[in-house]
Amino acid sequence: MSKRRAPLKADELGTESIRSLLIKYALPGIIAMTASSLYNMVDSIFIGHGCGALALSGLTVAKPFMDICVAFGTLVGVGASTLVAIKLGEKDYNTAGRILGNVILLNGILGALVMAVGLIWMDPILYAFGASEATISYARDYMEIILIGNILTHIYFGLNSMLRSMGHPRVSMVATIVAVFINIVLDPIFIFGLDMGVRGAAIATLISQALAVVWQMTIFLNPKEIIHFHKGIWRLDTAITKRSLSIGLSPFLMNIAHCFVIIILNNQFKAFGGDMALASYGVINRFVFVFAMIVMGLNQGMQPIVGYNYGARQYDRMLRAFELTAICATIVMGCVFLLGEFVPRWMVLLFTHDQDLLTQTISPMRIVVSSMLLVGFQMVAGNFFTSIGMAGKSIFLSLTRQVLFLIPLALVLPMLVSDPIQGVWWSIPMSDTLSALVAAAMIFTQVRKFRIAK
Repeated sequence: MSKRRAPLKADELGTESIRSLLIKYALPGIIAMTASSLYNMVDSIFIGHGCGALALSGLTVAKPFMDICVAFGTLVGVGASTLVAIKLGEKDYNTAGRILGNVILLNGILGALVMAVGLIWMDPILYAFGASEATISYARDYMEIILIGNILTHIYFGLNSMLRSMGHPRVSMVATIVAVFINIVLDPIFIFGLDMGVRGAAIATLISQALAVVWQMTIFLNPKEIIHFHKGIWRLDTAITKRSLSIGLSPFLMNIAHCFVIIILNNQFKAFGGDMALASYGVINRFVFVFAMIVMGLNQGMQPIVGYNYGARQYDRMLRAFELTAICATIVMGCVFLLGEFVPRWMVLLFTHDQDLLTQTISPMRIVVSSMLLVGFQMVAGNFFTSIGMAGKSIFLSLTRQVLFLIPLALVLPMLVSDPIQGVWWSIPMSDTLSALVAAAMIFTQVRKFRIAK
């Protein structure tokens, strides 16, 4: 096994101050994830103002479909990038290099399978996700294009995760920002200029991602990089594949569970409030999503720091990284609480000027954001367990909010209150609160074990 010395970009994870490392690694991640969230937000803004409230409802129906695509990309990307960080901490550079080939091959295989299944059973899936006769055409037009480029999307997210773990958070950030900027420029051209509606928004997204992949490839083609494309990595390694997928299983299940929850909620909103309630849910989701992506950027910055120091058995540094990330995440989601509670009208006006939709969305937004002060900590706790390879605990924590709490509450509460739609809305903050309590208990227990192990 090669004993090449790791470059400073890897070594610094175990030596520099945690605060400066978190700023260095998280800031590009925050910028990248915030920019990435603009994909959906910009599409929603242009579609909402250019195609109407029903188009927004159709986009809401398509969201779980898109999340399923992302889930399979996460299964490969997050697992592989976490494993790379651990291997770099262990100074095992040969294995770290072979992981790159696995990322490309697995993303290609899974991307093709998801694309085939989605295109063949498009309409039945969309109806199951909450589509109606009035909204399915919008959802179908969008998803057909997204699925055709699904392999490219998987590779894009997978390579970005690898770049962060090998010490290139800024390059990952630039790739994302370039893609978002191109998407913002192309959206109005395709949606309005070429009169392509929601289909134009999807085409703009794929073109922007294709150009970002070209940028990423220039990095991995450089033989001076410790991890780069070369002969010997282009085969599936059974051990690497199993380990990567086991680590990535937690965020994968979290995303799948999230999709299932959205499907349940979509159908509950459609049943008790119709297409307009579904559009309201879509608007609120996209507003919260922007801030949640900032927390995910913090998590991305924390991940290589925690993974490296866990591999190096430097537990104090690992726990300090978790603590700082959790504090920052709480502050971010606190902003969601303040904006949603005190200026909800202005948040909704970003997406639509439809007065019916505006009126129906303000009160639900206040309900949904009431628990946001707890959500940031819960998100960081789940990612912490993923970053140290404790897949079982991360999976359990990922599923508590969505499967154990949110689904039962969303199904039961409407039957217990006089206005069923209010029961659906209140199920969201109630599940957030319960899952945050579970996360706190699990983190407290795990921290005690690390303190004893020092």
